[in-house]
Amino acid sequence: MKLSSAFRGSDLARNIAENIKKATRRRWNLMEFCGTHTVAIFRHGLRSMLPAGLNLVSGPGCPVCVTSRRDIDRILHLAGMPGVVTATYGDMMKVPGSGMSLAEKRARGADVRVVYSITDALEIARANPSARVIFVAVGFETTAPSTAAVIRAAALEGVDNFHVLSLHKVTPPVVGALIEGGTEVDGFICPGHVCSIIGSRPLEPIARDYGKPCVIAGFEPADVLQAILMLVRQLEDGRSEVEIEYTRGVRPEGNPNALAAMNEVFRKVTAEWRGIGEVEATGLKLRDEFASFDAERLIDREIVSEPDPPGCRCGEVLRGELAPTGCALFGAACTPENPVGPCMVSSEGSCATYYQYVGRQRT
Repeated sequence: MKLSSAFRGSDLARNIAENIKKATRRRWNLMEFCGTHTVAIFRHGLRSMLPAGLNLVSGPGCPVCVTSRRDIDRILHLAGMPGVVTATYGDMMKVPGSGMSLAEKRARGADVRVVYSITDALEIARANPSARVIFVAVGFETTAPSTAAVIRAAALEGVDNFHVLSLHKVTPPVVGALIEGGTEVDGFICPGHVCSIIGSRPLEPIARDYGKPCVIAGFEPADVLQAILMLVRQLEDGRSEVEIEYTRGVRPEGNPNALAAMNEVFRKVTAEWRGIGEVEATGLKLRDEFASFDAERLIDREIVSEPDPPGCRCGEVLRGELAPTGCALFGAACTPENPVGPCMVSSEGSCATYYQYVGRQRT
């Protein structure tokens, strides 16, 4: 039996769901921060297994979705420069900027290439020494170590036409920003892959200072349900702690080697989150020692962005204040084929997930 299959068994899931029903005596709002959890919840029909008083809310756990419009416009500006090759993940191609998307930019002649990893982008730079190759680094702590490792490799090799626009984000402080902003959440289902890097300790201020319990979960159905059960038990007992459900992947101290690589290459700065605003110490900027690889230095003018299109409510969706089906554009003017906002673009975006599993209907 494969390890993952042990966490997918229907009998196990039903047993955990029954325990959740027995444990739940009051109404609770739980936020799954991670887009991968959102997809798992809908794919496996986990909401239908929960008691009526238990409400799951999707949060800002999609890196593409929380990339601000200004940052999208910065990417578009760089992609339009002569001699530039822009390397990006596929999910970024259709995210609308103020005037167009990267897909439209490519259709107008820009050299924009979809890659599967930053290593692919470095290989493009090696093969095209006369071009400036810019990798768009979007992601949370999960992907930041690999970005750091490749930047170090490029520095050692002296690949001076390789650049990175770091839009990486650090997640724990934004949970505090959500709480301070008034988002009504009682507890958090936290992402196992992020915490496999950072560990559980960075989440302790959320439980301690805000009184919001956190449980770090894996991504199989039984993982998510067990994390929900652990949260419900904490809430019903009046406790607020950080617990690890995903013990097979997460240690309290995280991954020391990955953290060291990140710390060597990046420093924390204030970053803008779509729908949330600027949050201190949530951005990762290249340190001065690696400044020659920083694509931000190539931006030659101030980027002024337009507001989000009228009617787009991605910000409220990302804050957990609105279900995607509550947006008037959902499934009508805004679809995966013609997205108005980024939450309908990414495969882990809340709107795209609702569209796939709930359909076009609106509440």
